[in-house]
Amino acid sequence: MPRSDAADLAGPLNAWFADAARPLPWRAAEVSPWAVLVSEFMLQQTQVARVLPRWEAWIARWPTPADLAAEPPSEAVRAWDRLGYPRRALWLHRAAAEIVERHGGEVPDALDDLLALQGVGPYTARAVAAFAFGRRHPVVDTNTRRVIARAVSGQAEHGPPSTARDLAAMSALLPASDAAARVFNASAMELGATVCTARAPRCDECPIAASCAWRAAGYPAYDGRRKAVQRRFEGSDRQVRGLVMRELRAAHRPVARAELDGLWPDAAQLDRAIAGLMADGLAVGAGDAELALPHA
Repeated sequence: MPRSDAADLAGPLNAWFADAARPLPWRAAEVSPWAVLVSEFMLQQTQVARVLPRWEAWIARWPTPADLAAEPPSEAVRAWDRLGYPRRALWLHRAAAEIVERHGGEVPDALDDLLALQGVGPYTARAVAAFAFGRRHPVVDTNTRRVIARAVSGQAEHGPPSTARDLAAMSALLPASDAAARVFNASAMELGATVCTARAPRCDECPIAASCAWRAAGYPAYDGRRKAVQRRFEGSDRQVRGLVMRELRAAHRPVARAELDGLWPDAAQLDRAIAGLMADGLAVGAGDAELALPHA
């Protein structure tokens, strides 16, 4: 199967990005590493349009890690609002405290130090190191995997993710210079998000169409392994957890367990959702049969 190489991709893709990049506020030159870290936490499994207003409000309220660490975690969860996966708010609050405790309030630039922060995994650590500090690390998200699968491997889809395989594939494409590598990380993501999309790729607008192995092969259908289909949200424990969290965020006081009984008709599922929130640290007991957001 035909394959592309770094020279075919990085030059034209980086040149395209200079004009085509969306003006996302966390990409601005004057943005702090903390603001980049916040954006990466919020963007996990969440659309950019939903993140934008929440990120702007968060940075306005907590412009430094110390500002967030000085407040109780309940405020982080409340400010997270309906972004989803609210454990990220707790993790970000704890990461802010760790940055204050271990790094004098400054986001570290070393990969190992970033990986040691609460809630920071291989993707987030590399994204912050690359985008906030200009370090030459491969950064791979779903959009990047799709671009590599099509342009390099000639496959319509990327198949189930593999951290080792995906990082190796992106490393092989990174330009030698730190600056060009930083741009290429961002431009590959941008191409996948806006042009080389999953369902309706706009190949006529693609700056690397001439080098695309999938296009050269005649756009063959994907016949490999696929990621397991996620359960639907409606009726799931996730939906029930979200309803409980909505009540706790809005109350600004402990909520009696009896007040939550009308949220969901299946009492056993409601109990399971509440137990899960408590196990995750998103809800705490606050007296006799009362619940509240975490306060310490």
